[in-house]
Amino acid sequence: MEIRRKIWRILEETGVARFPKPVEGRIPNFIGSEKAAERLCSSRQYRCAEVVLVSPDSPQLPVRQAVLIDGKRLVMASPRLRIGFIEVSGAVNPREAATIGGAMKFGREIMPWDLKVDLIVEGSVAVDLSGGRIGKGGGFGDLEFAILRECGAAEESTPVATTVHELQIVESVPVEPHDVPVDIIATPERLIETEKKHPKPRGIIWEMVGRNQMEEIPLLRILHHKSI
Repeated sequence: MEIRRKIWRILEETGVARFPKPVEGRIPNFIGSEKAAERLCSSRQYRCAEVVLVSPDSPQLPVRQAVLIDGKRLVMASPRLRIGFIEVSGAVNPREAATIGGAMKFGREIMPWDLKVDLIVEGSVAVDLSGGRIGKGGGFGDLEFAILRECGAAEESTPVATTVHELQIVESVPVEPHDVPVDIIATPERLIETEKKHPKPRGIIWEMVGRNQMEEIPLLRILHHKSI
């Protein structure tokens, strides 16, 4: 998609992008991600949340660290959802436990039907002020939300946030029925509540789940069996 390529190029050319590089094909890490995390953590939605699901992407690492330091329960999706979701809480070393490797070491697998998530924080390549969001193209962020919604772990009212650089805010992004819009955008400069023009998916759209996904993600097979 042209919007992704444009954002990846702009972040590299302006020197905003940082490790891991190149940012193309990734949720881009950016200078100021720590400040964006601070702004998100100042929000009412974060302060009221006890269970926070945060994407495992690099720019959301400061958010994951803050969740653990603040004594909240952190939930992360395992890489490519192969073992579902991981919960981390009460970690002795929050900064290590907030990494993917640390979460796998200190966390425990948790089934989504045993969860009630208060806040979801996604990684983004681009967003708009209406709440439209574009990820890196793999669809895992949308699938994670769909699974949570399918299991009752998230609802339409569950706030979805993202942390991005100001350069990642665009005029408009296309939104499909399976795409998860964001309610809150946190940048290093400001905290934005979006116009919320798009409804959130009500669950898994099974027609869009590919055979490879069914084979690679055991949780999908379990939920599909329950749905028929």
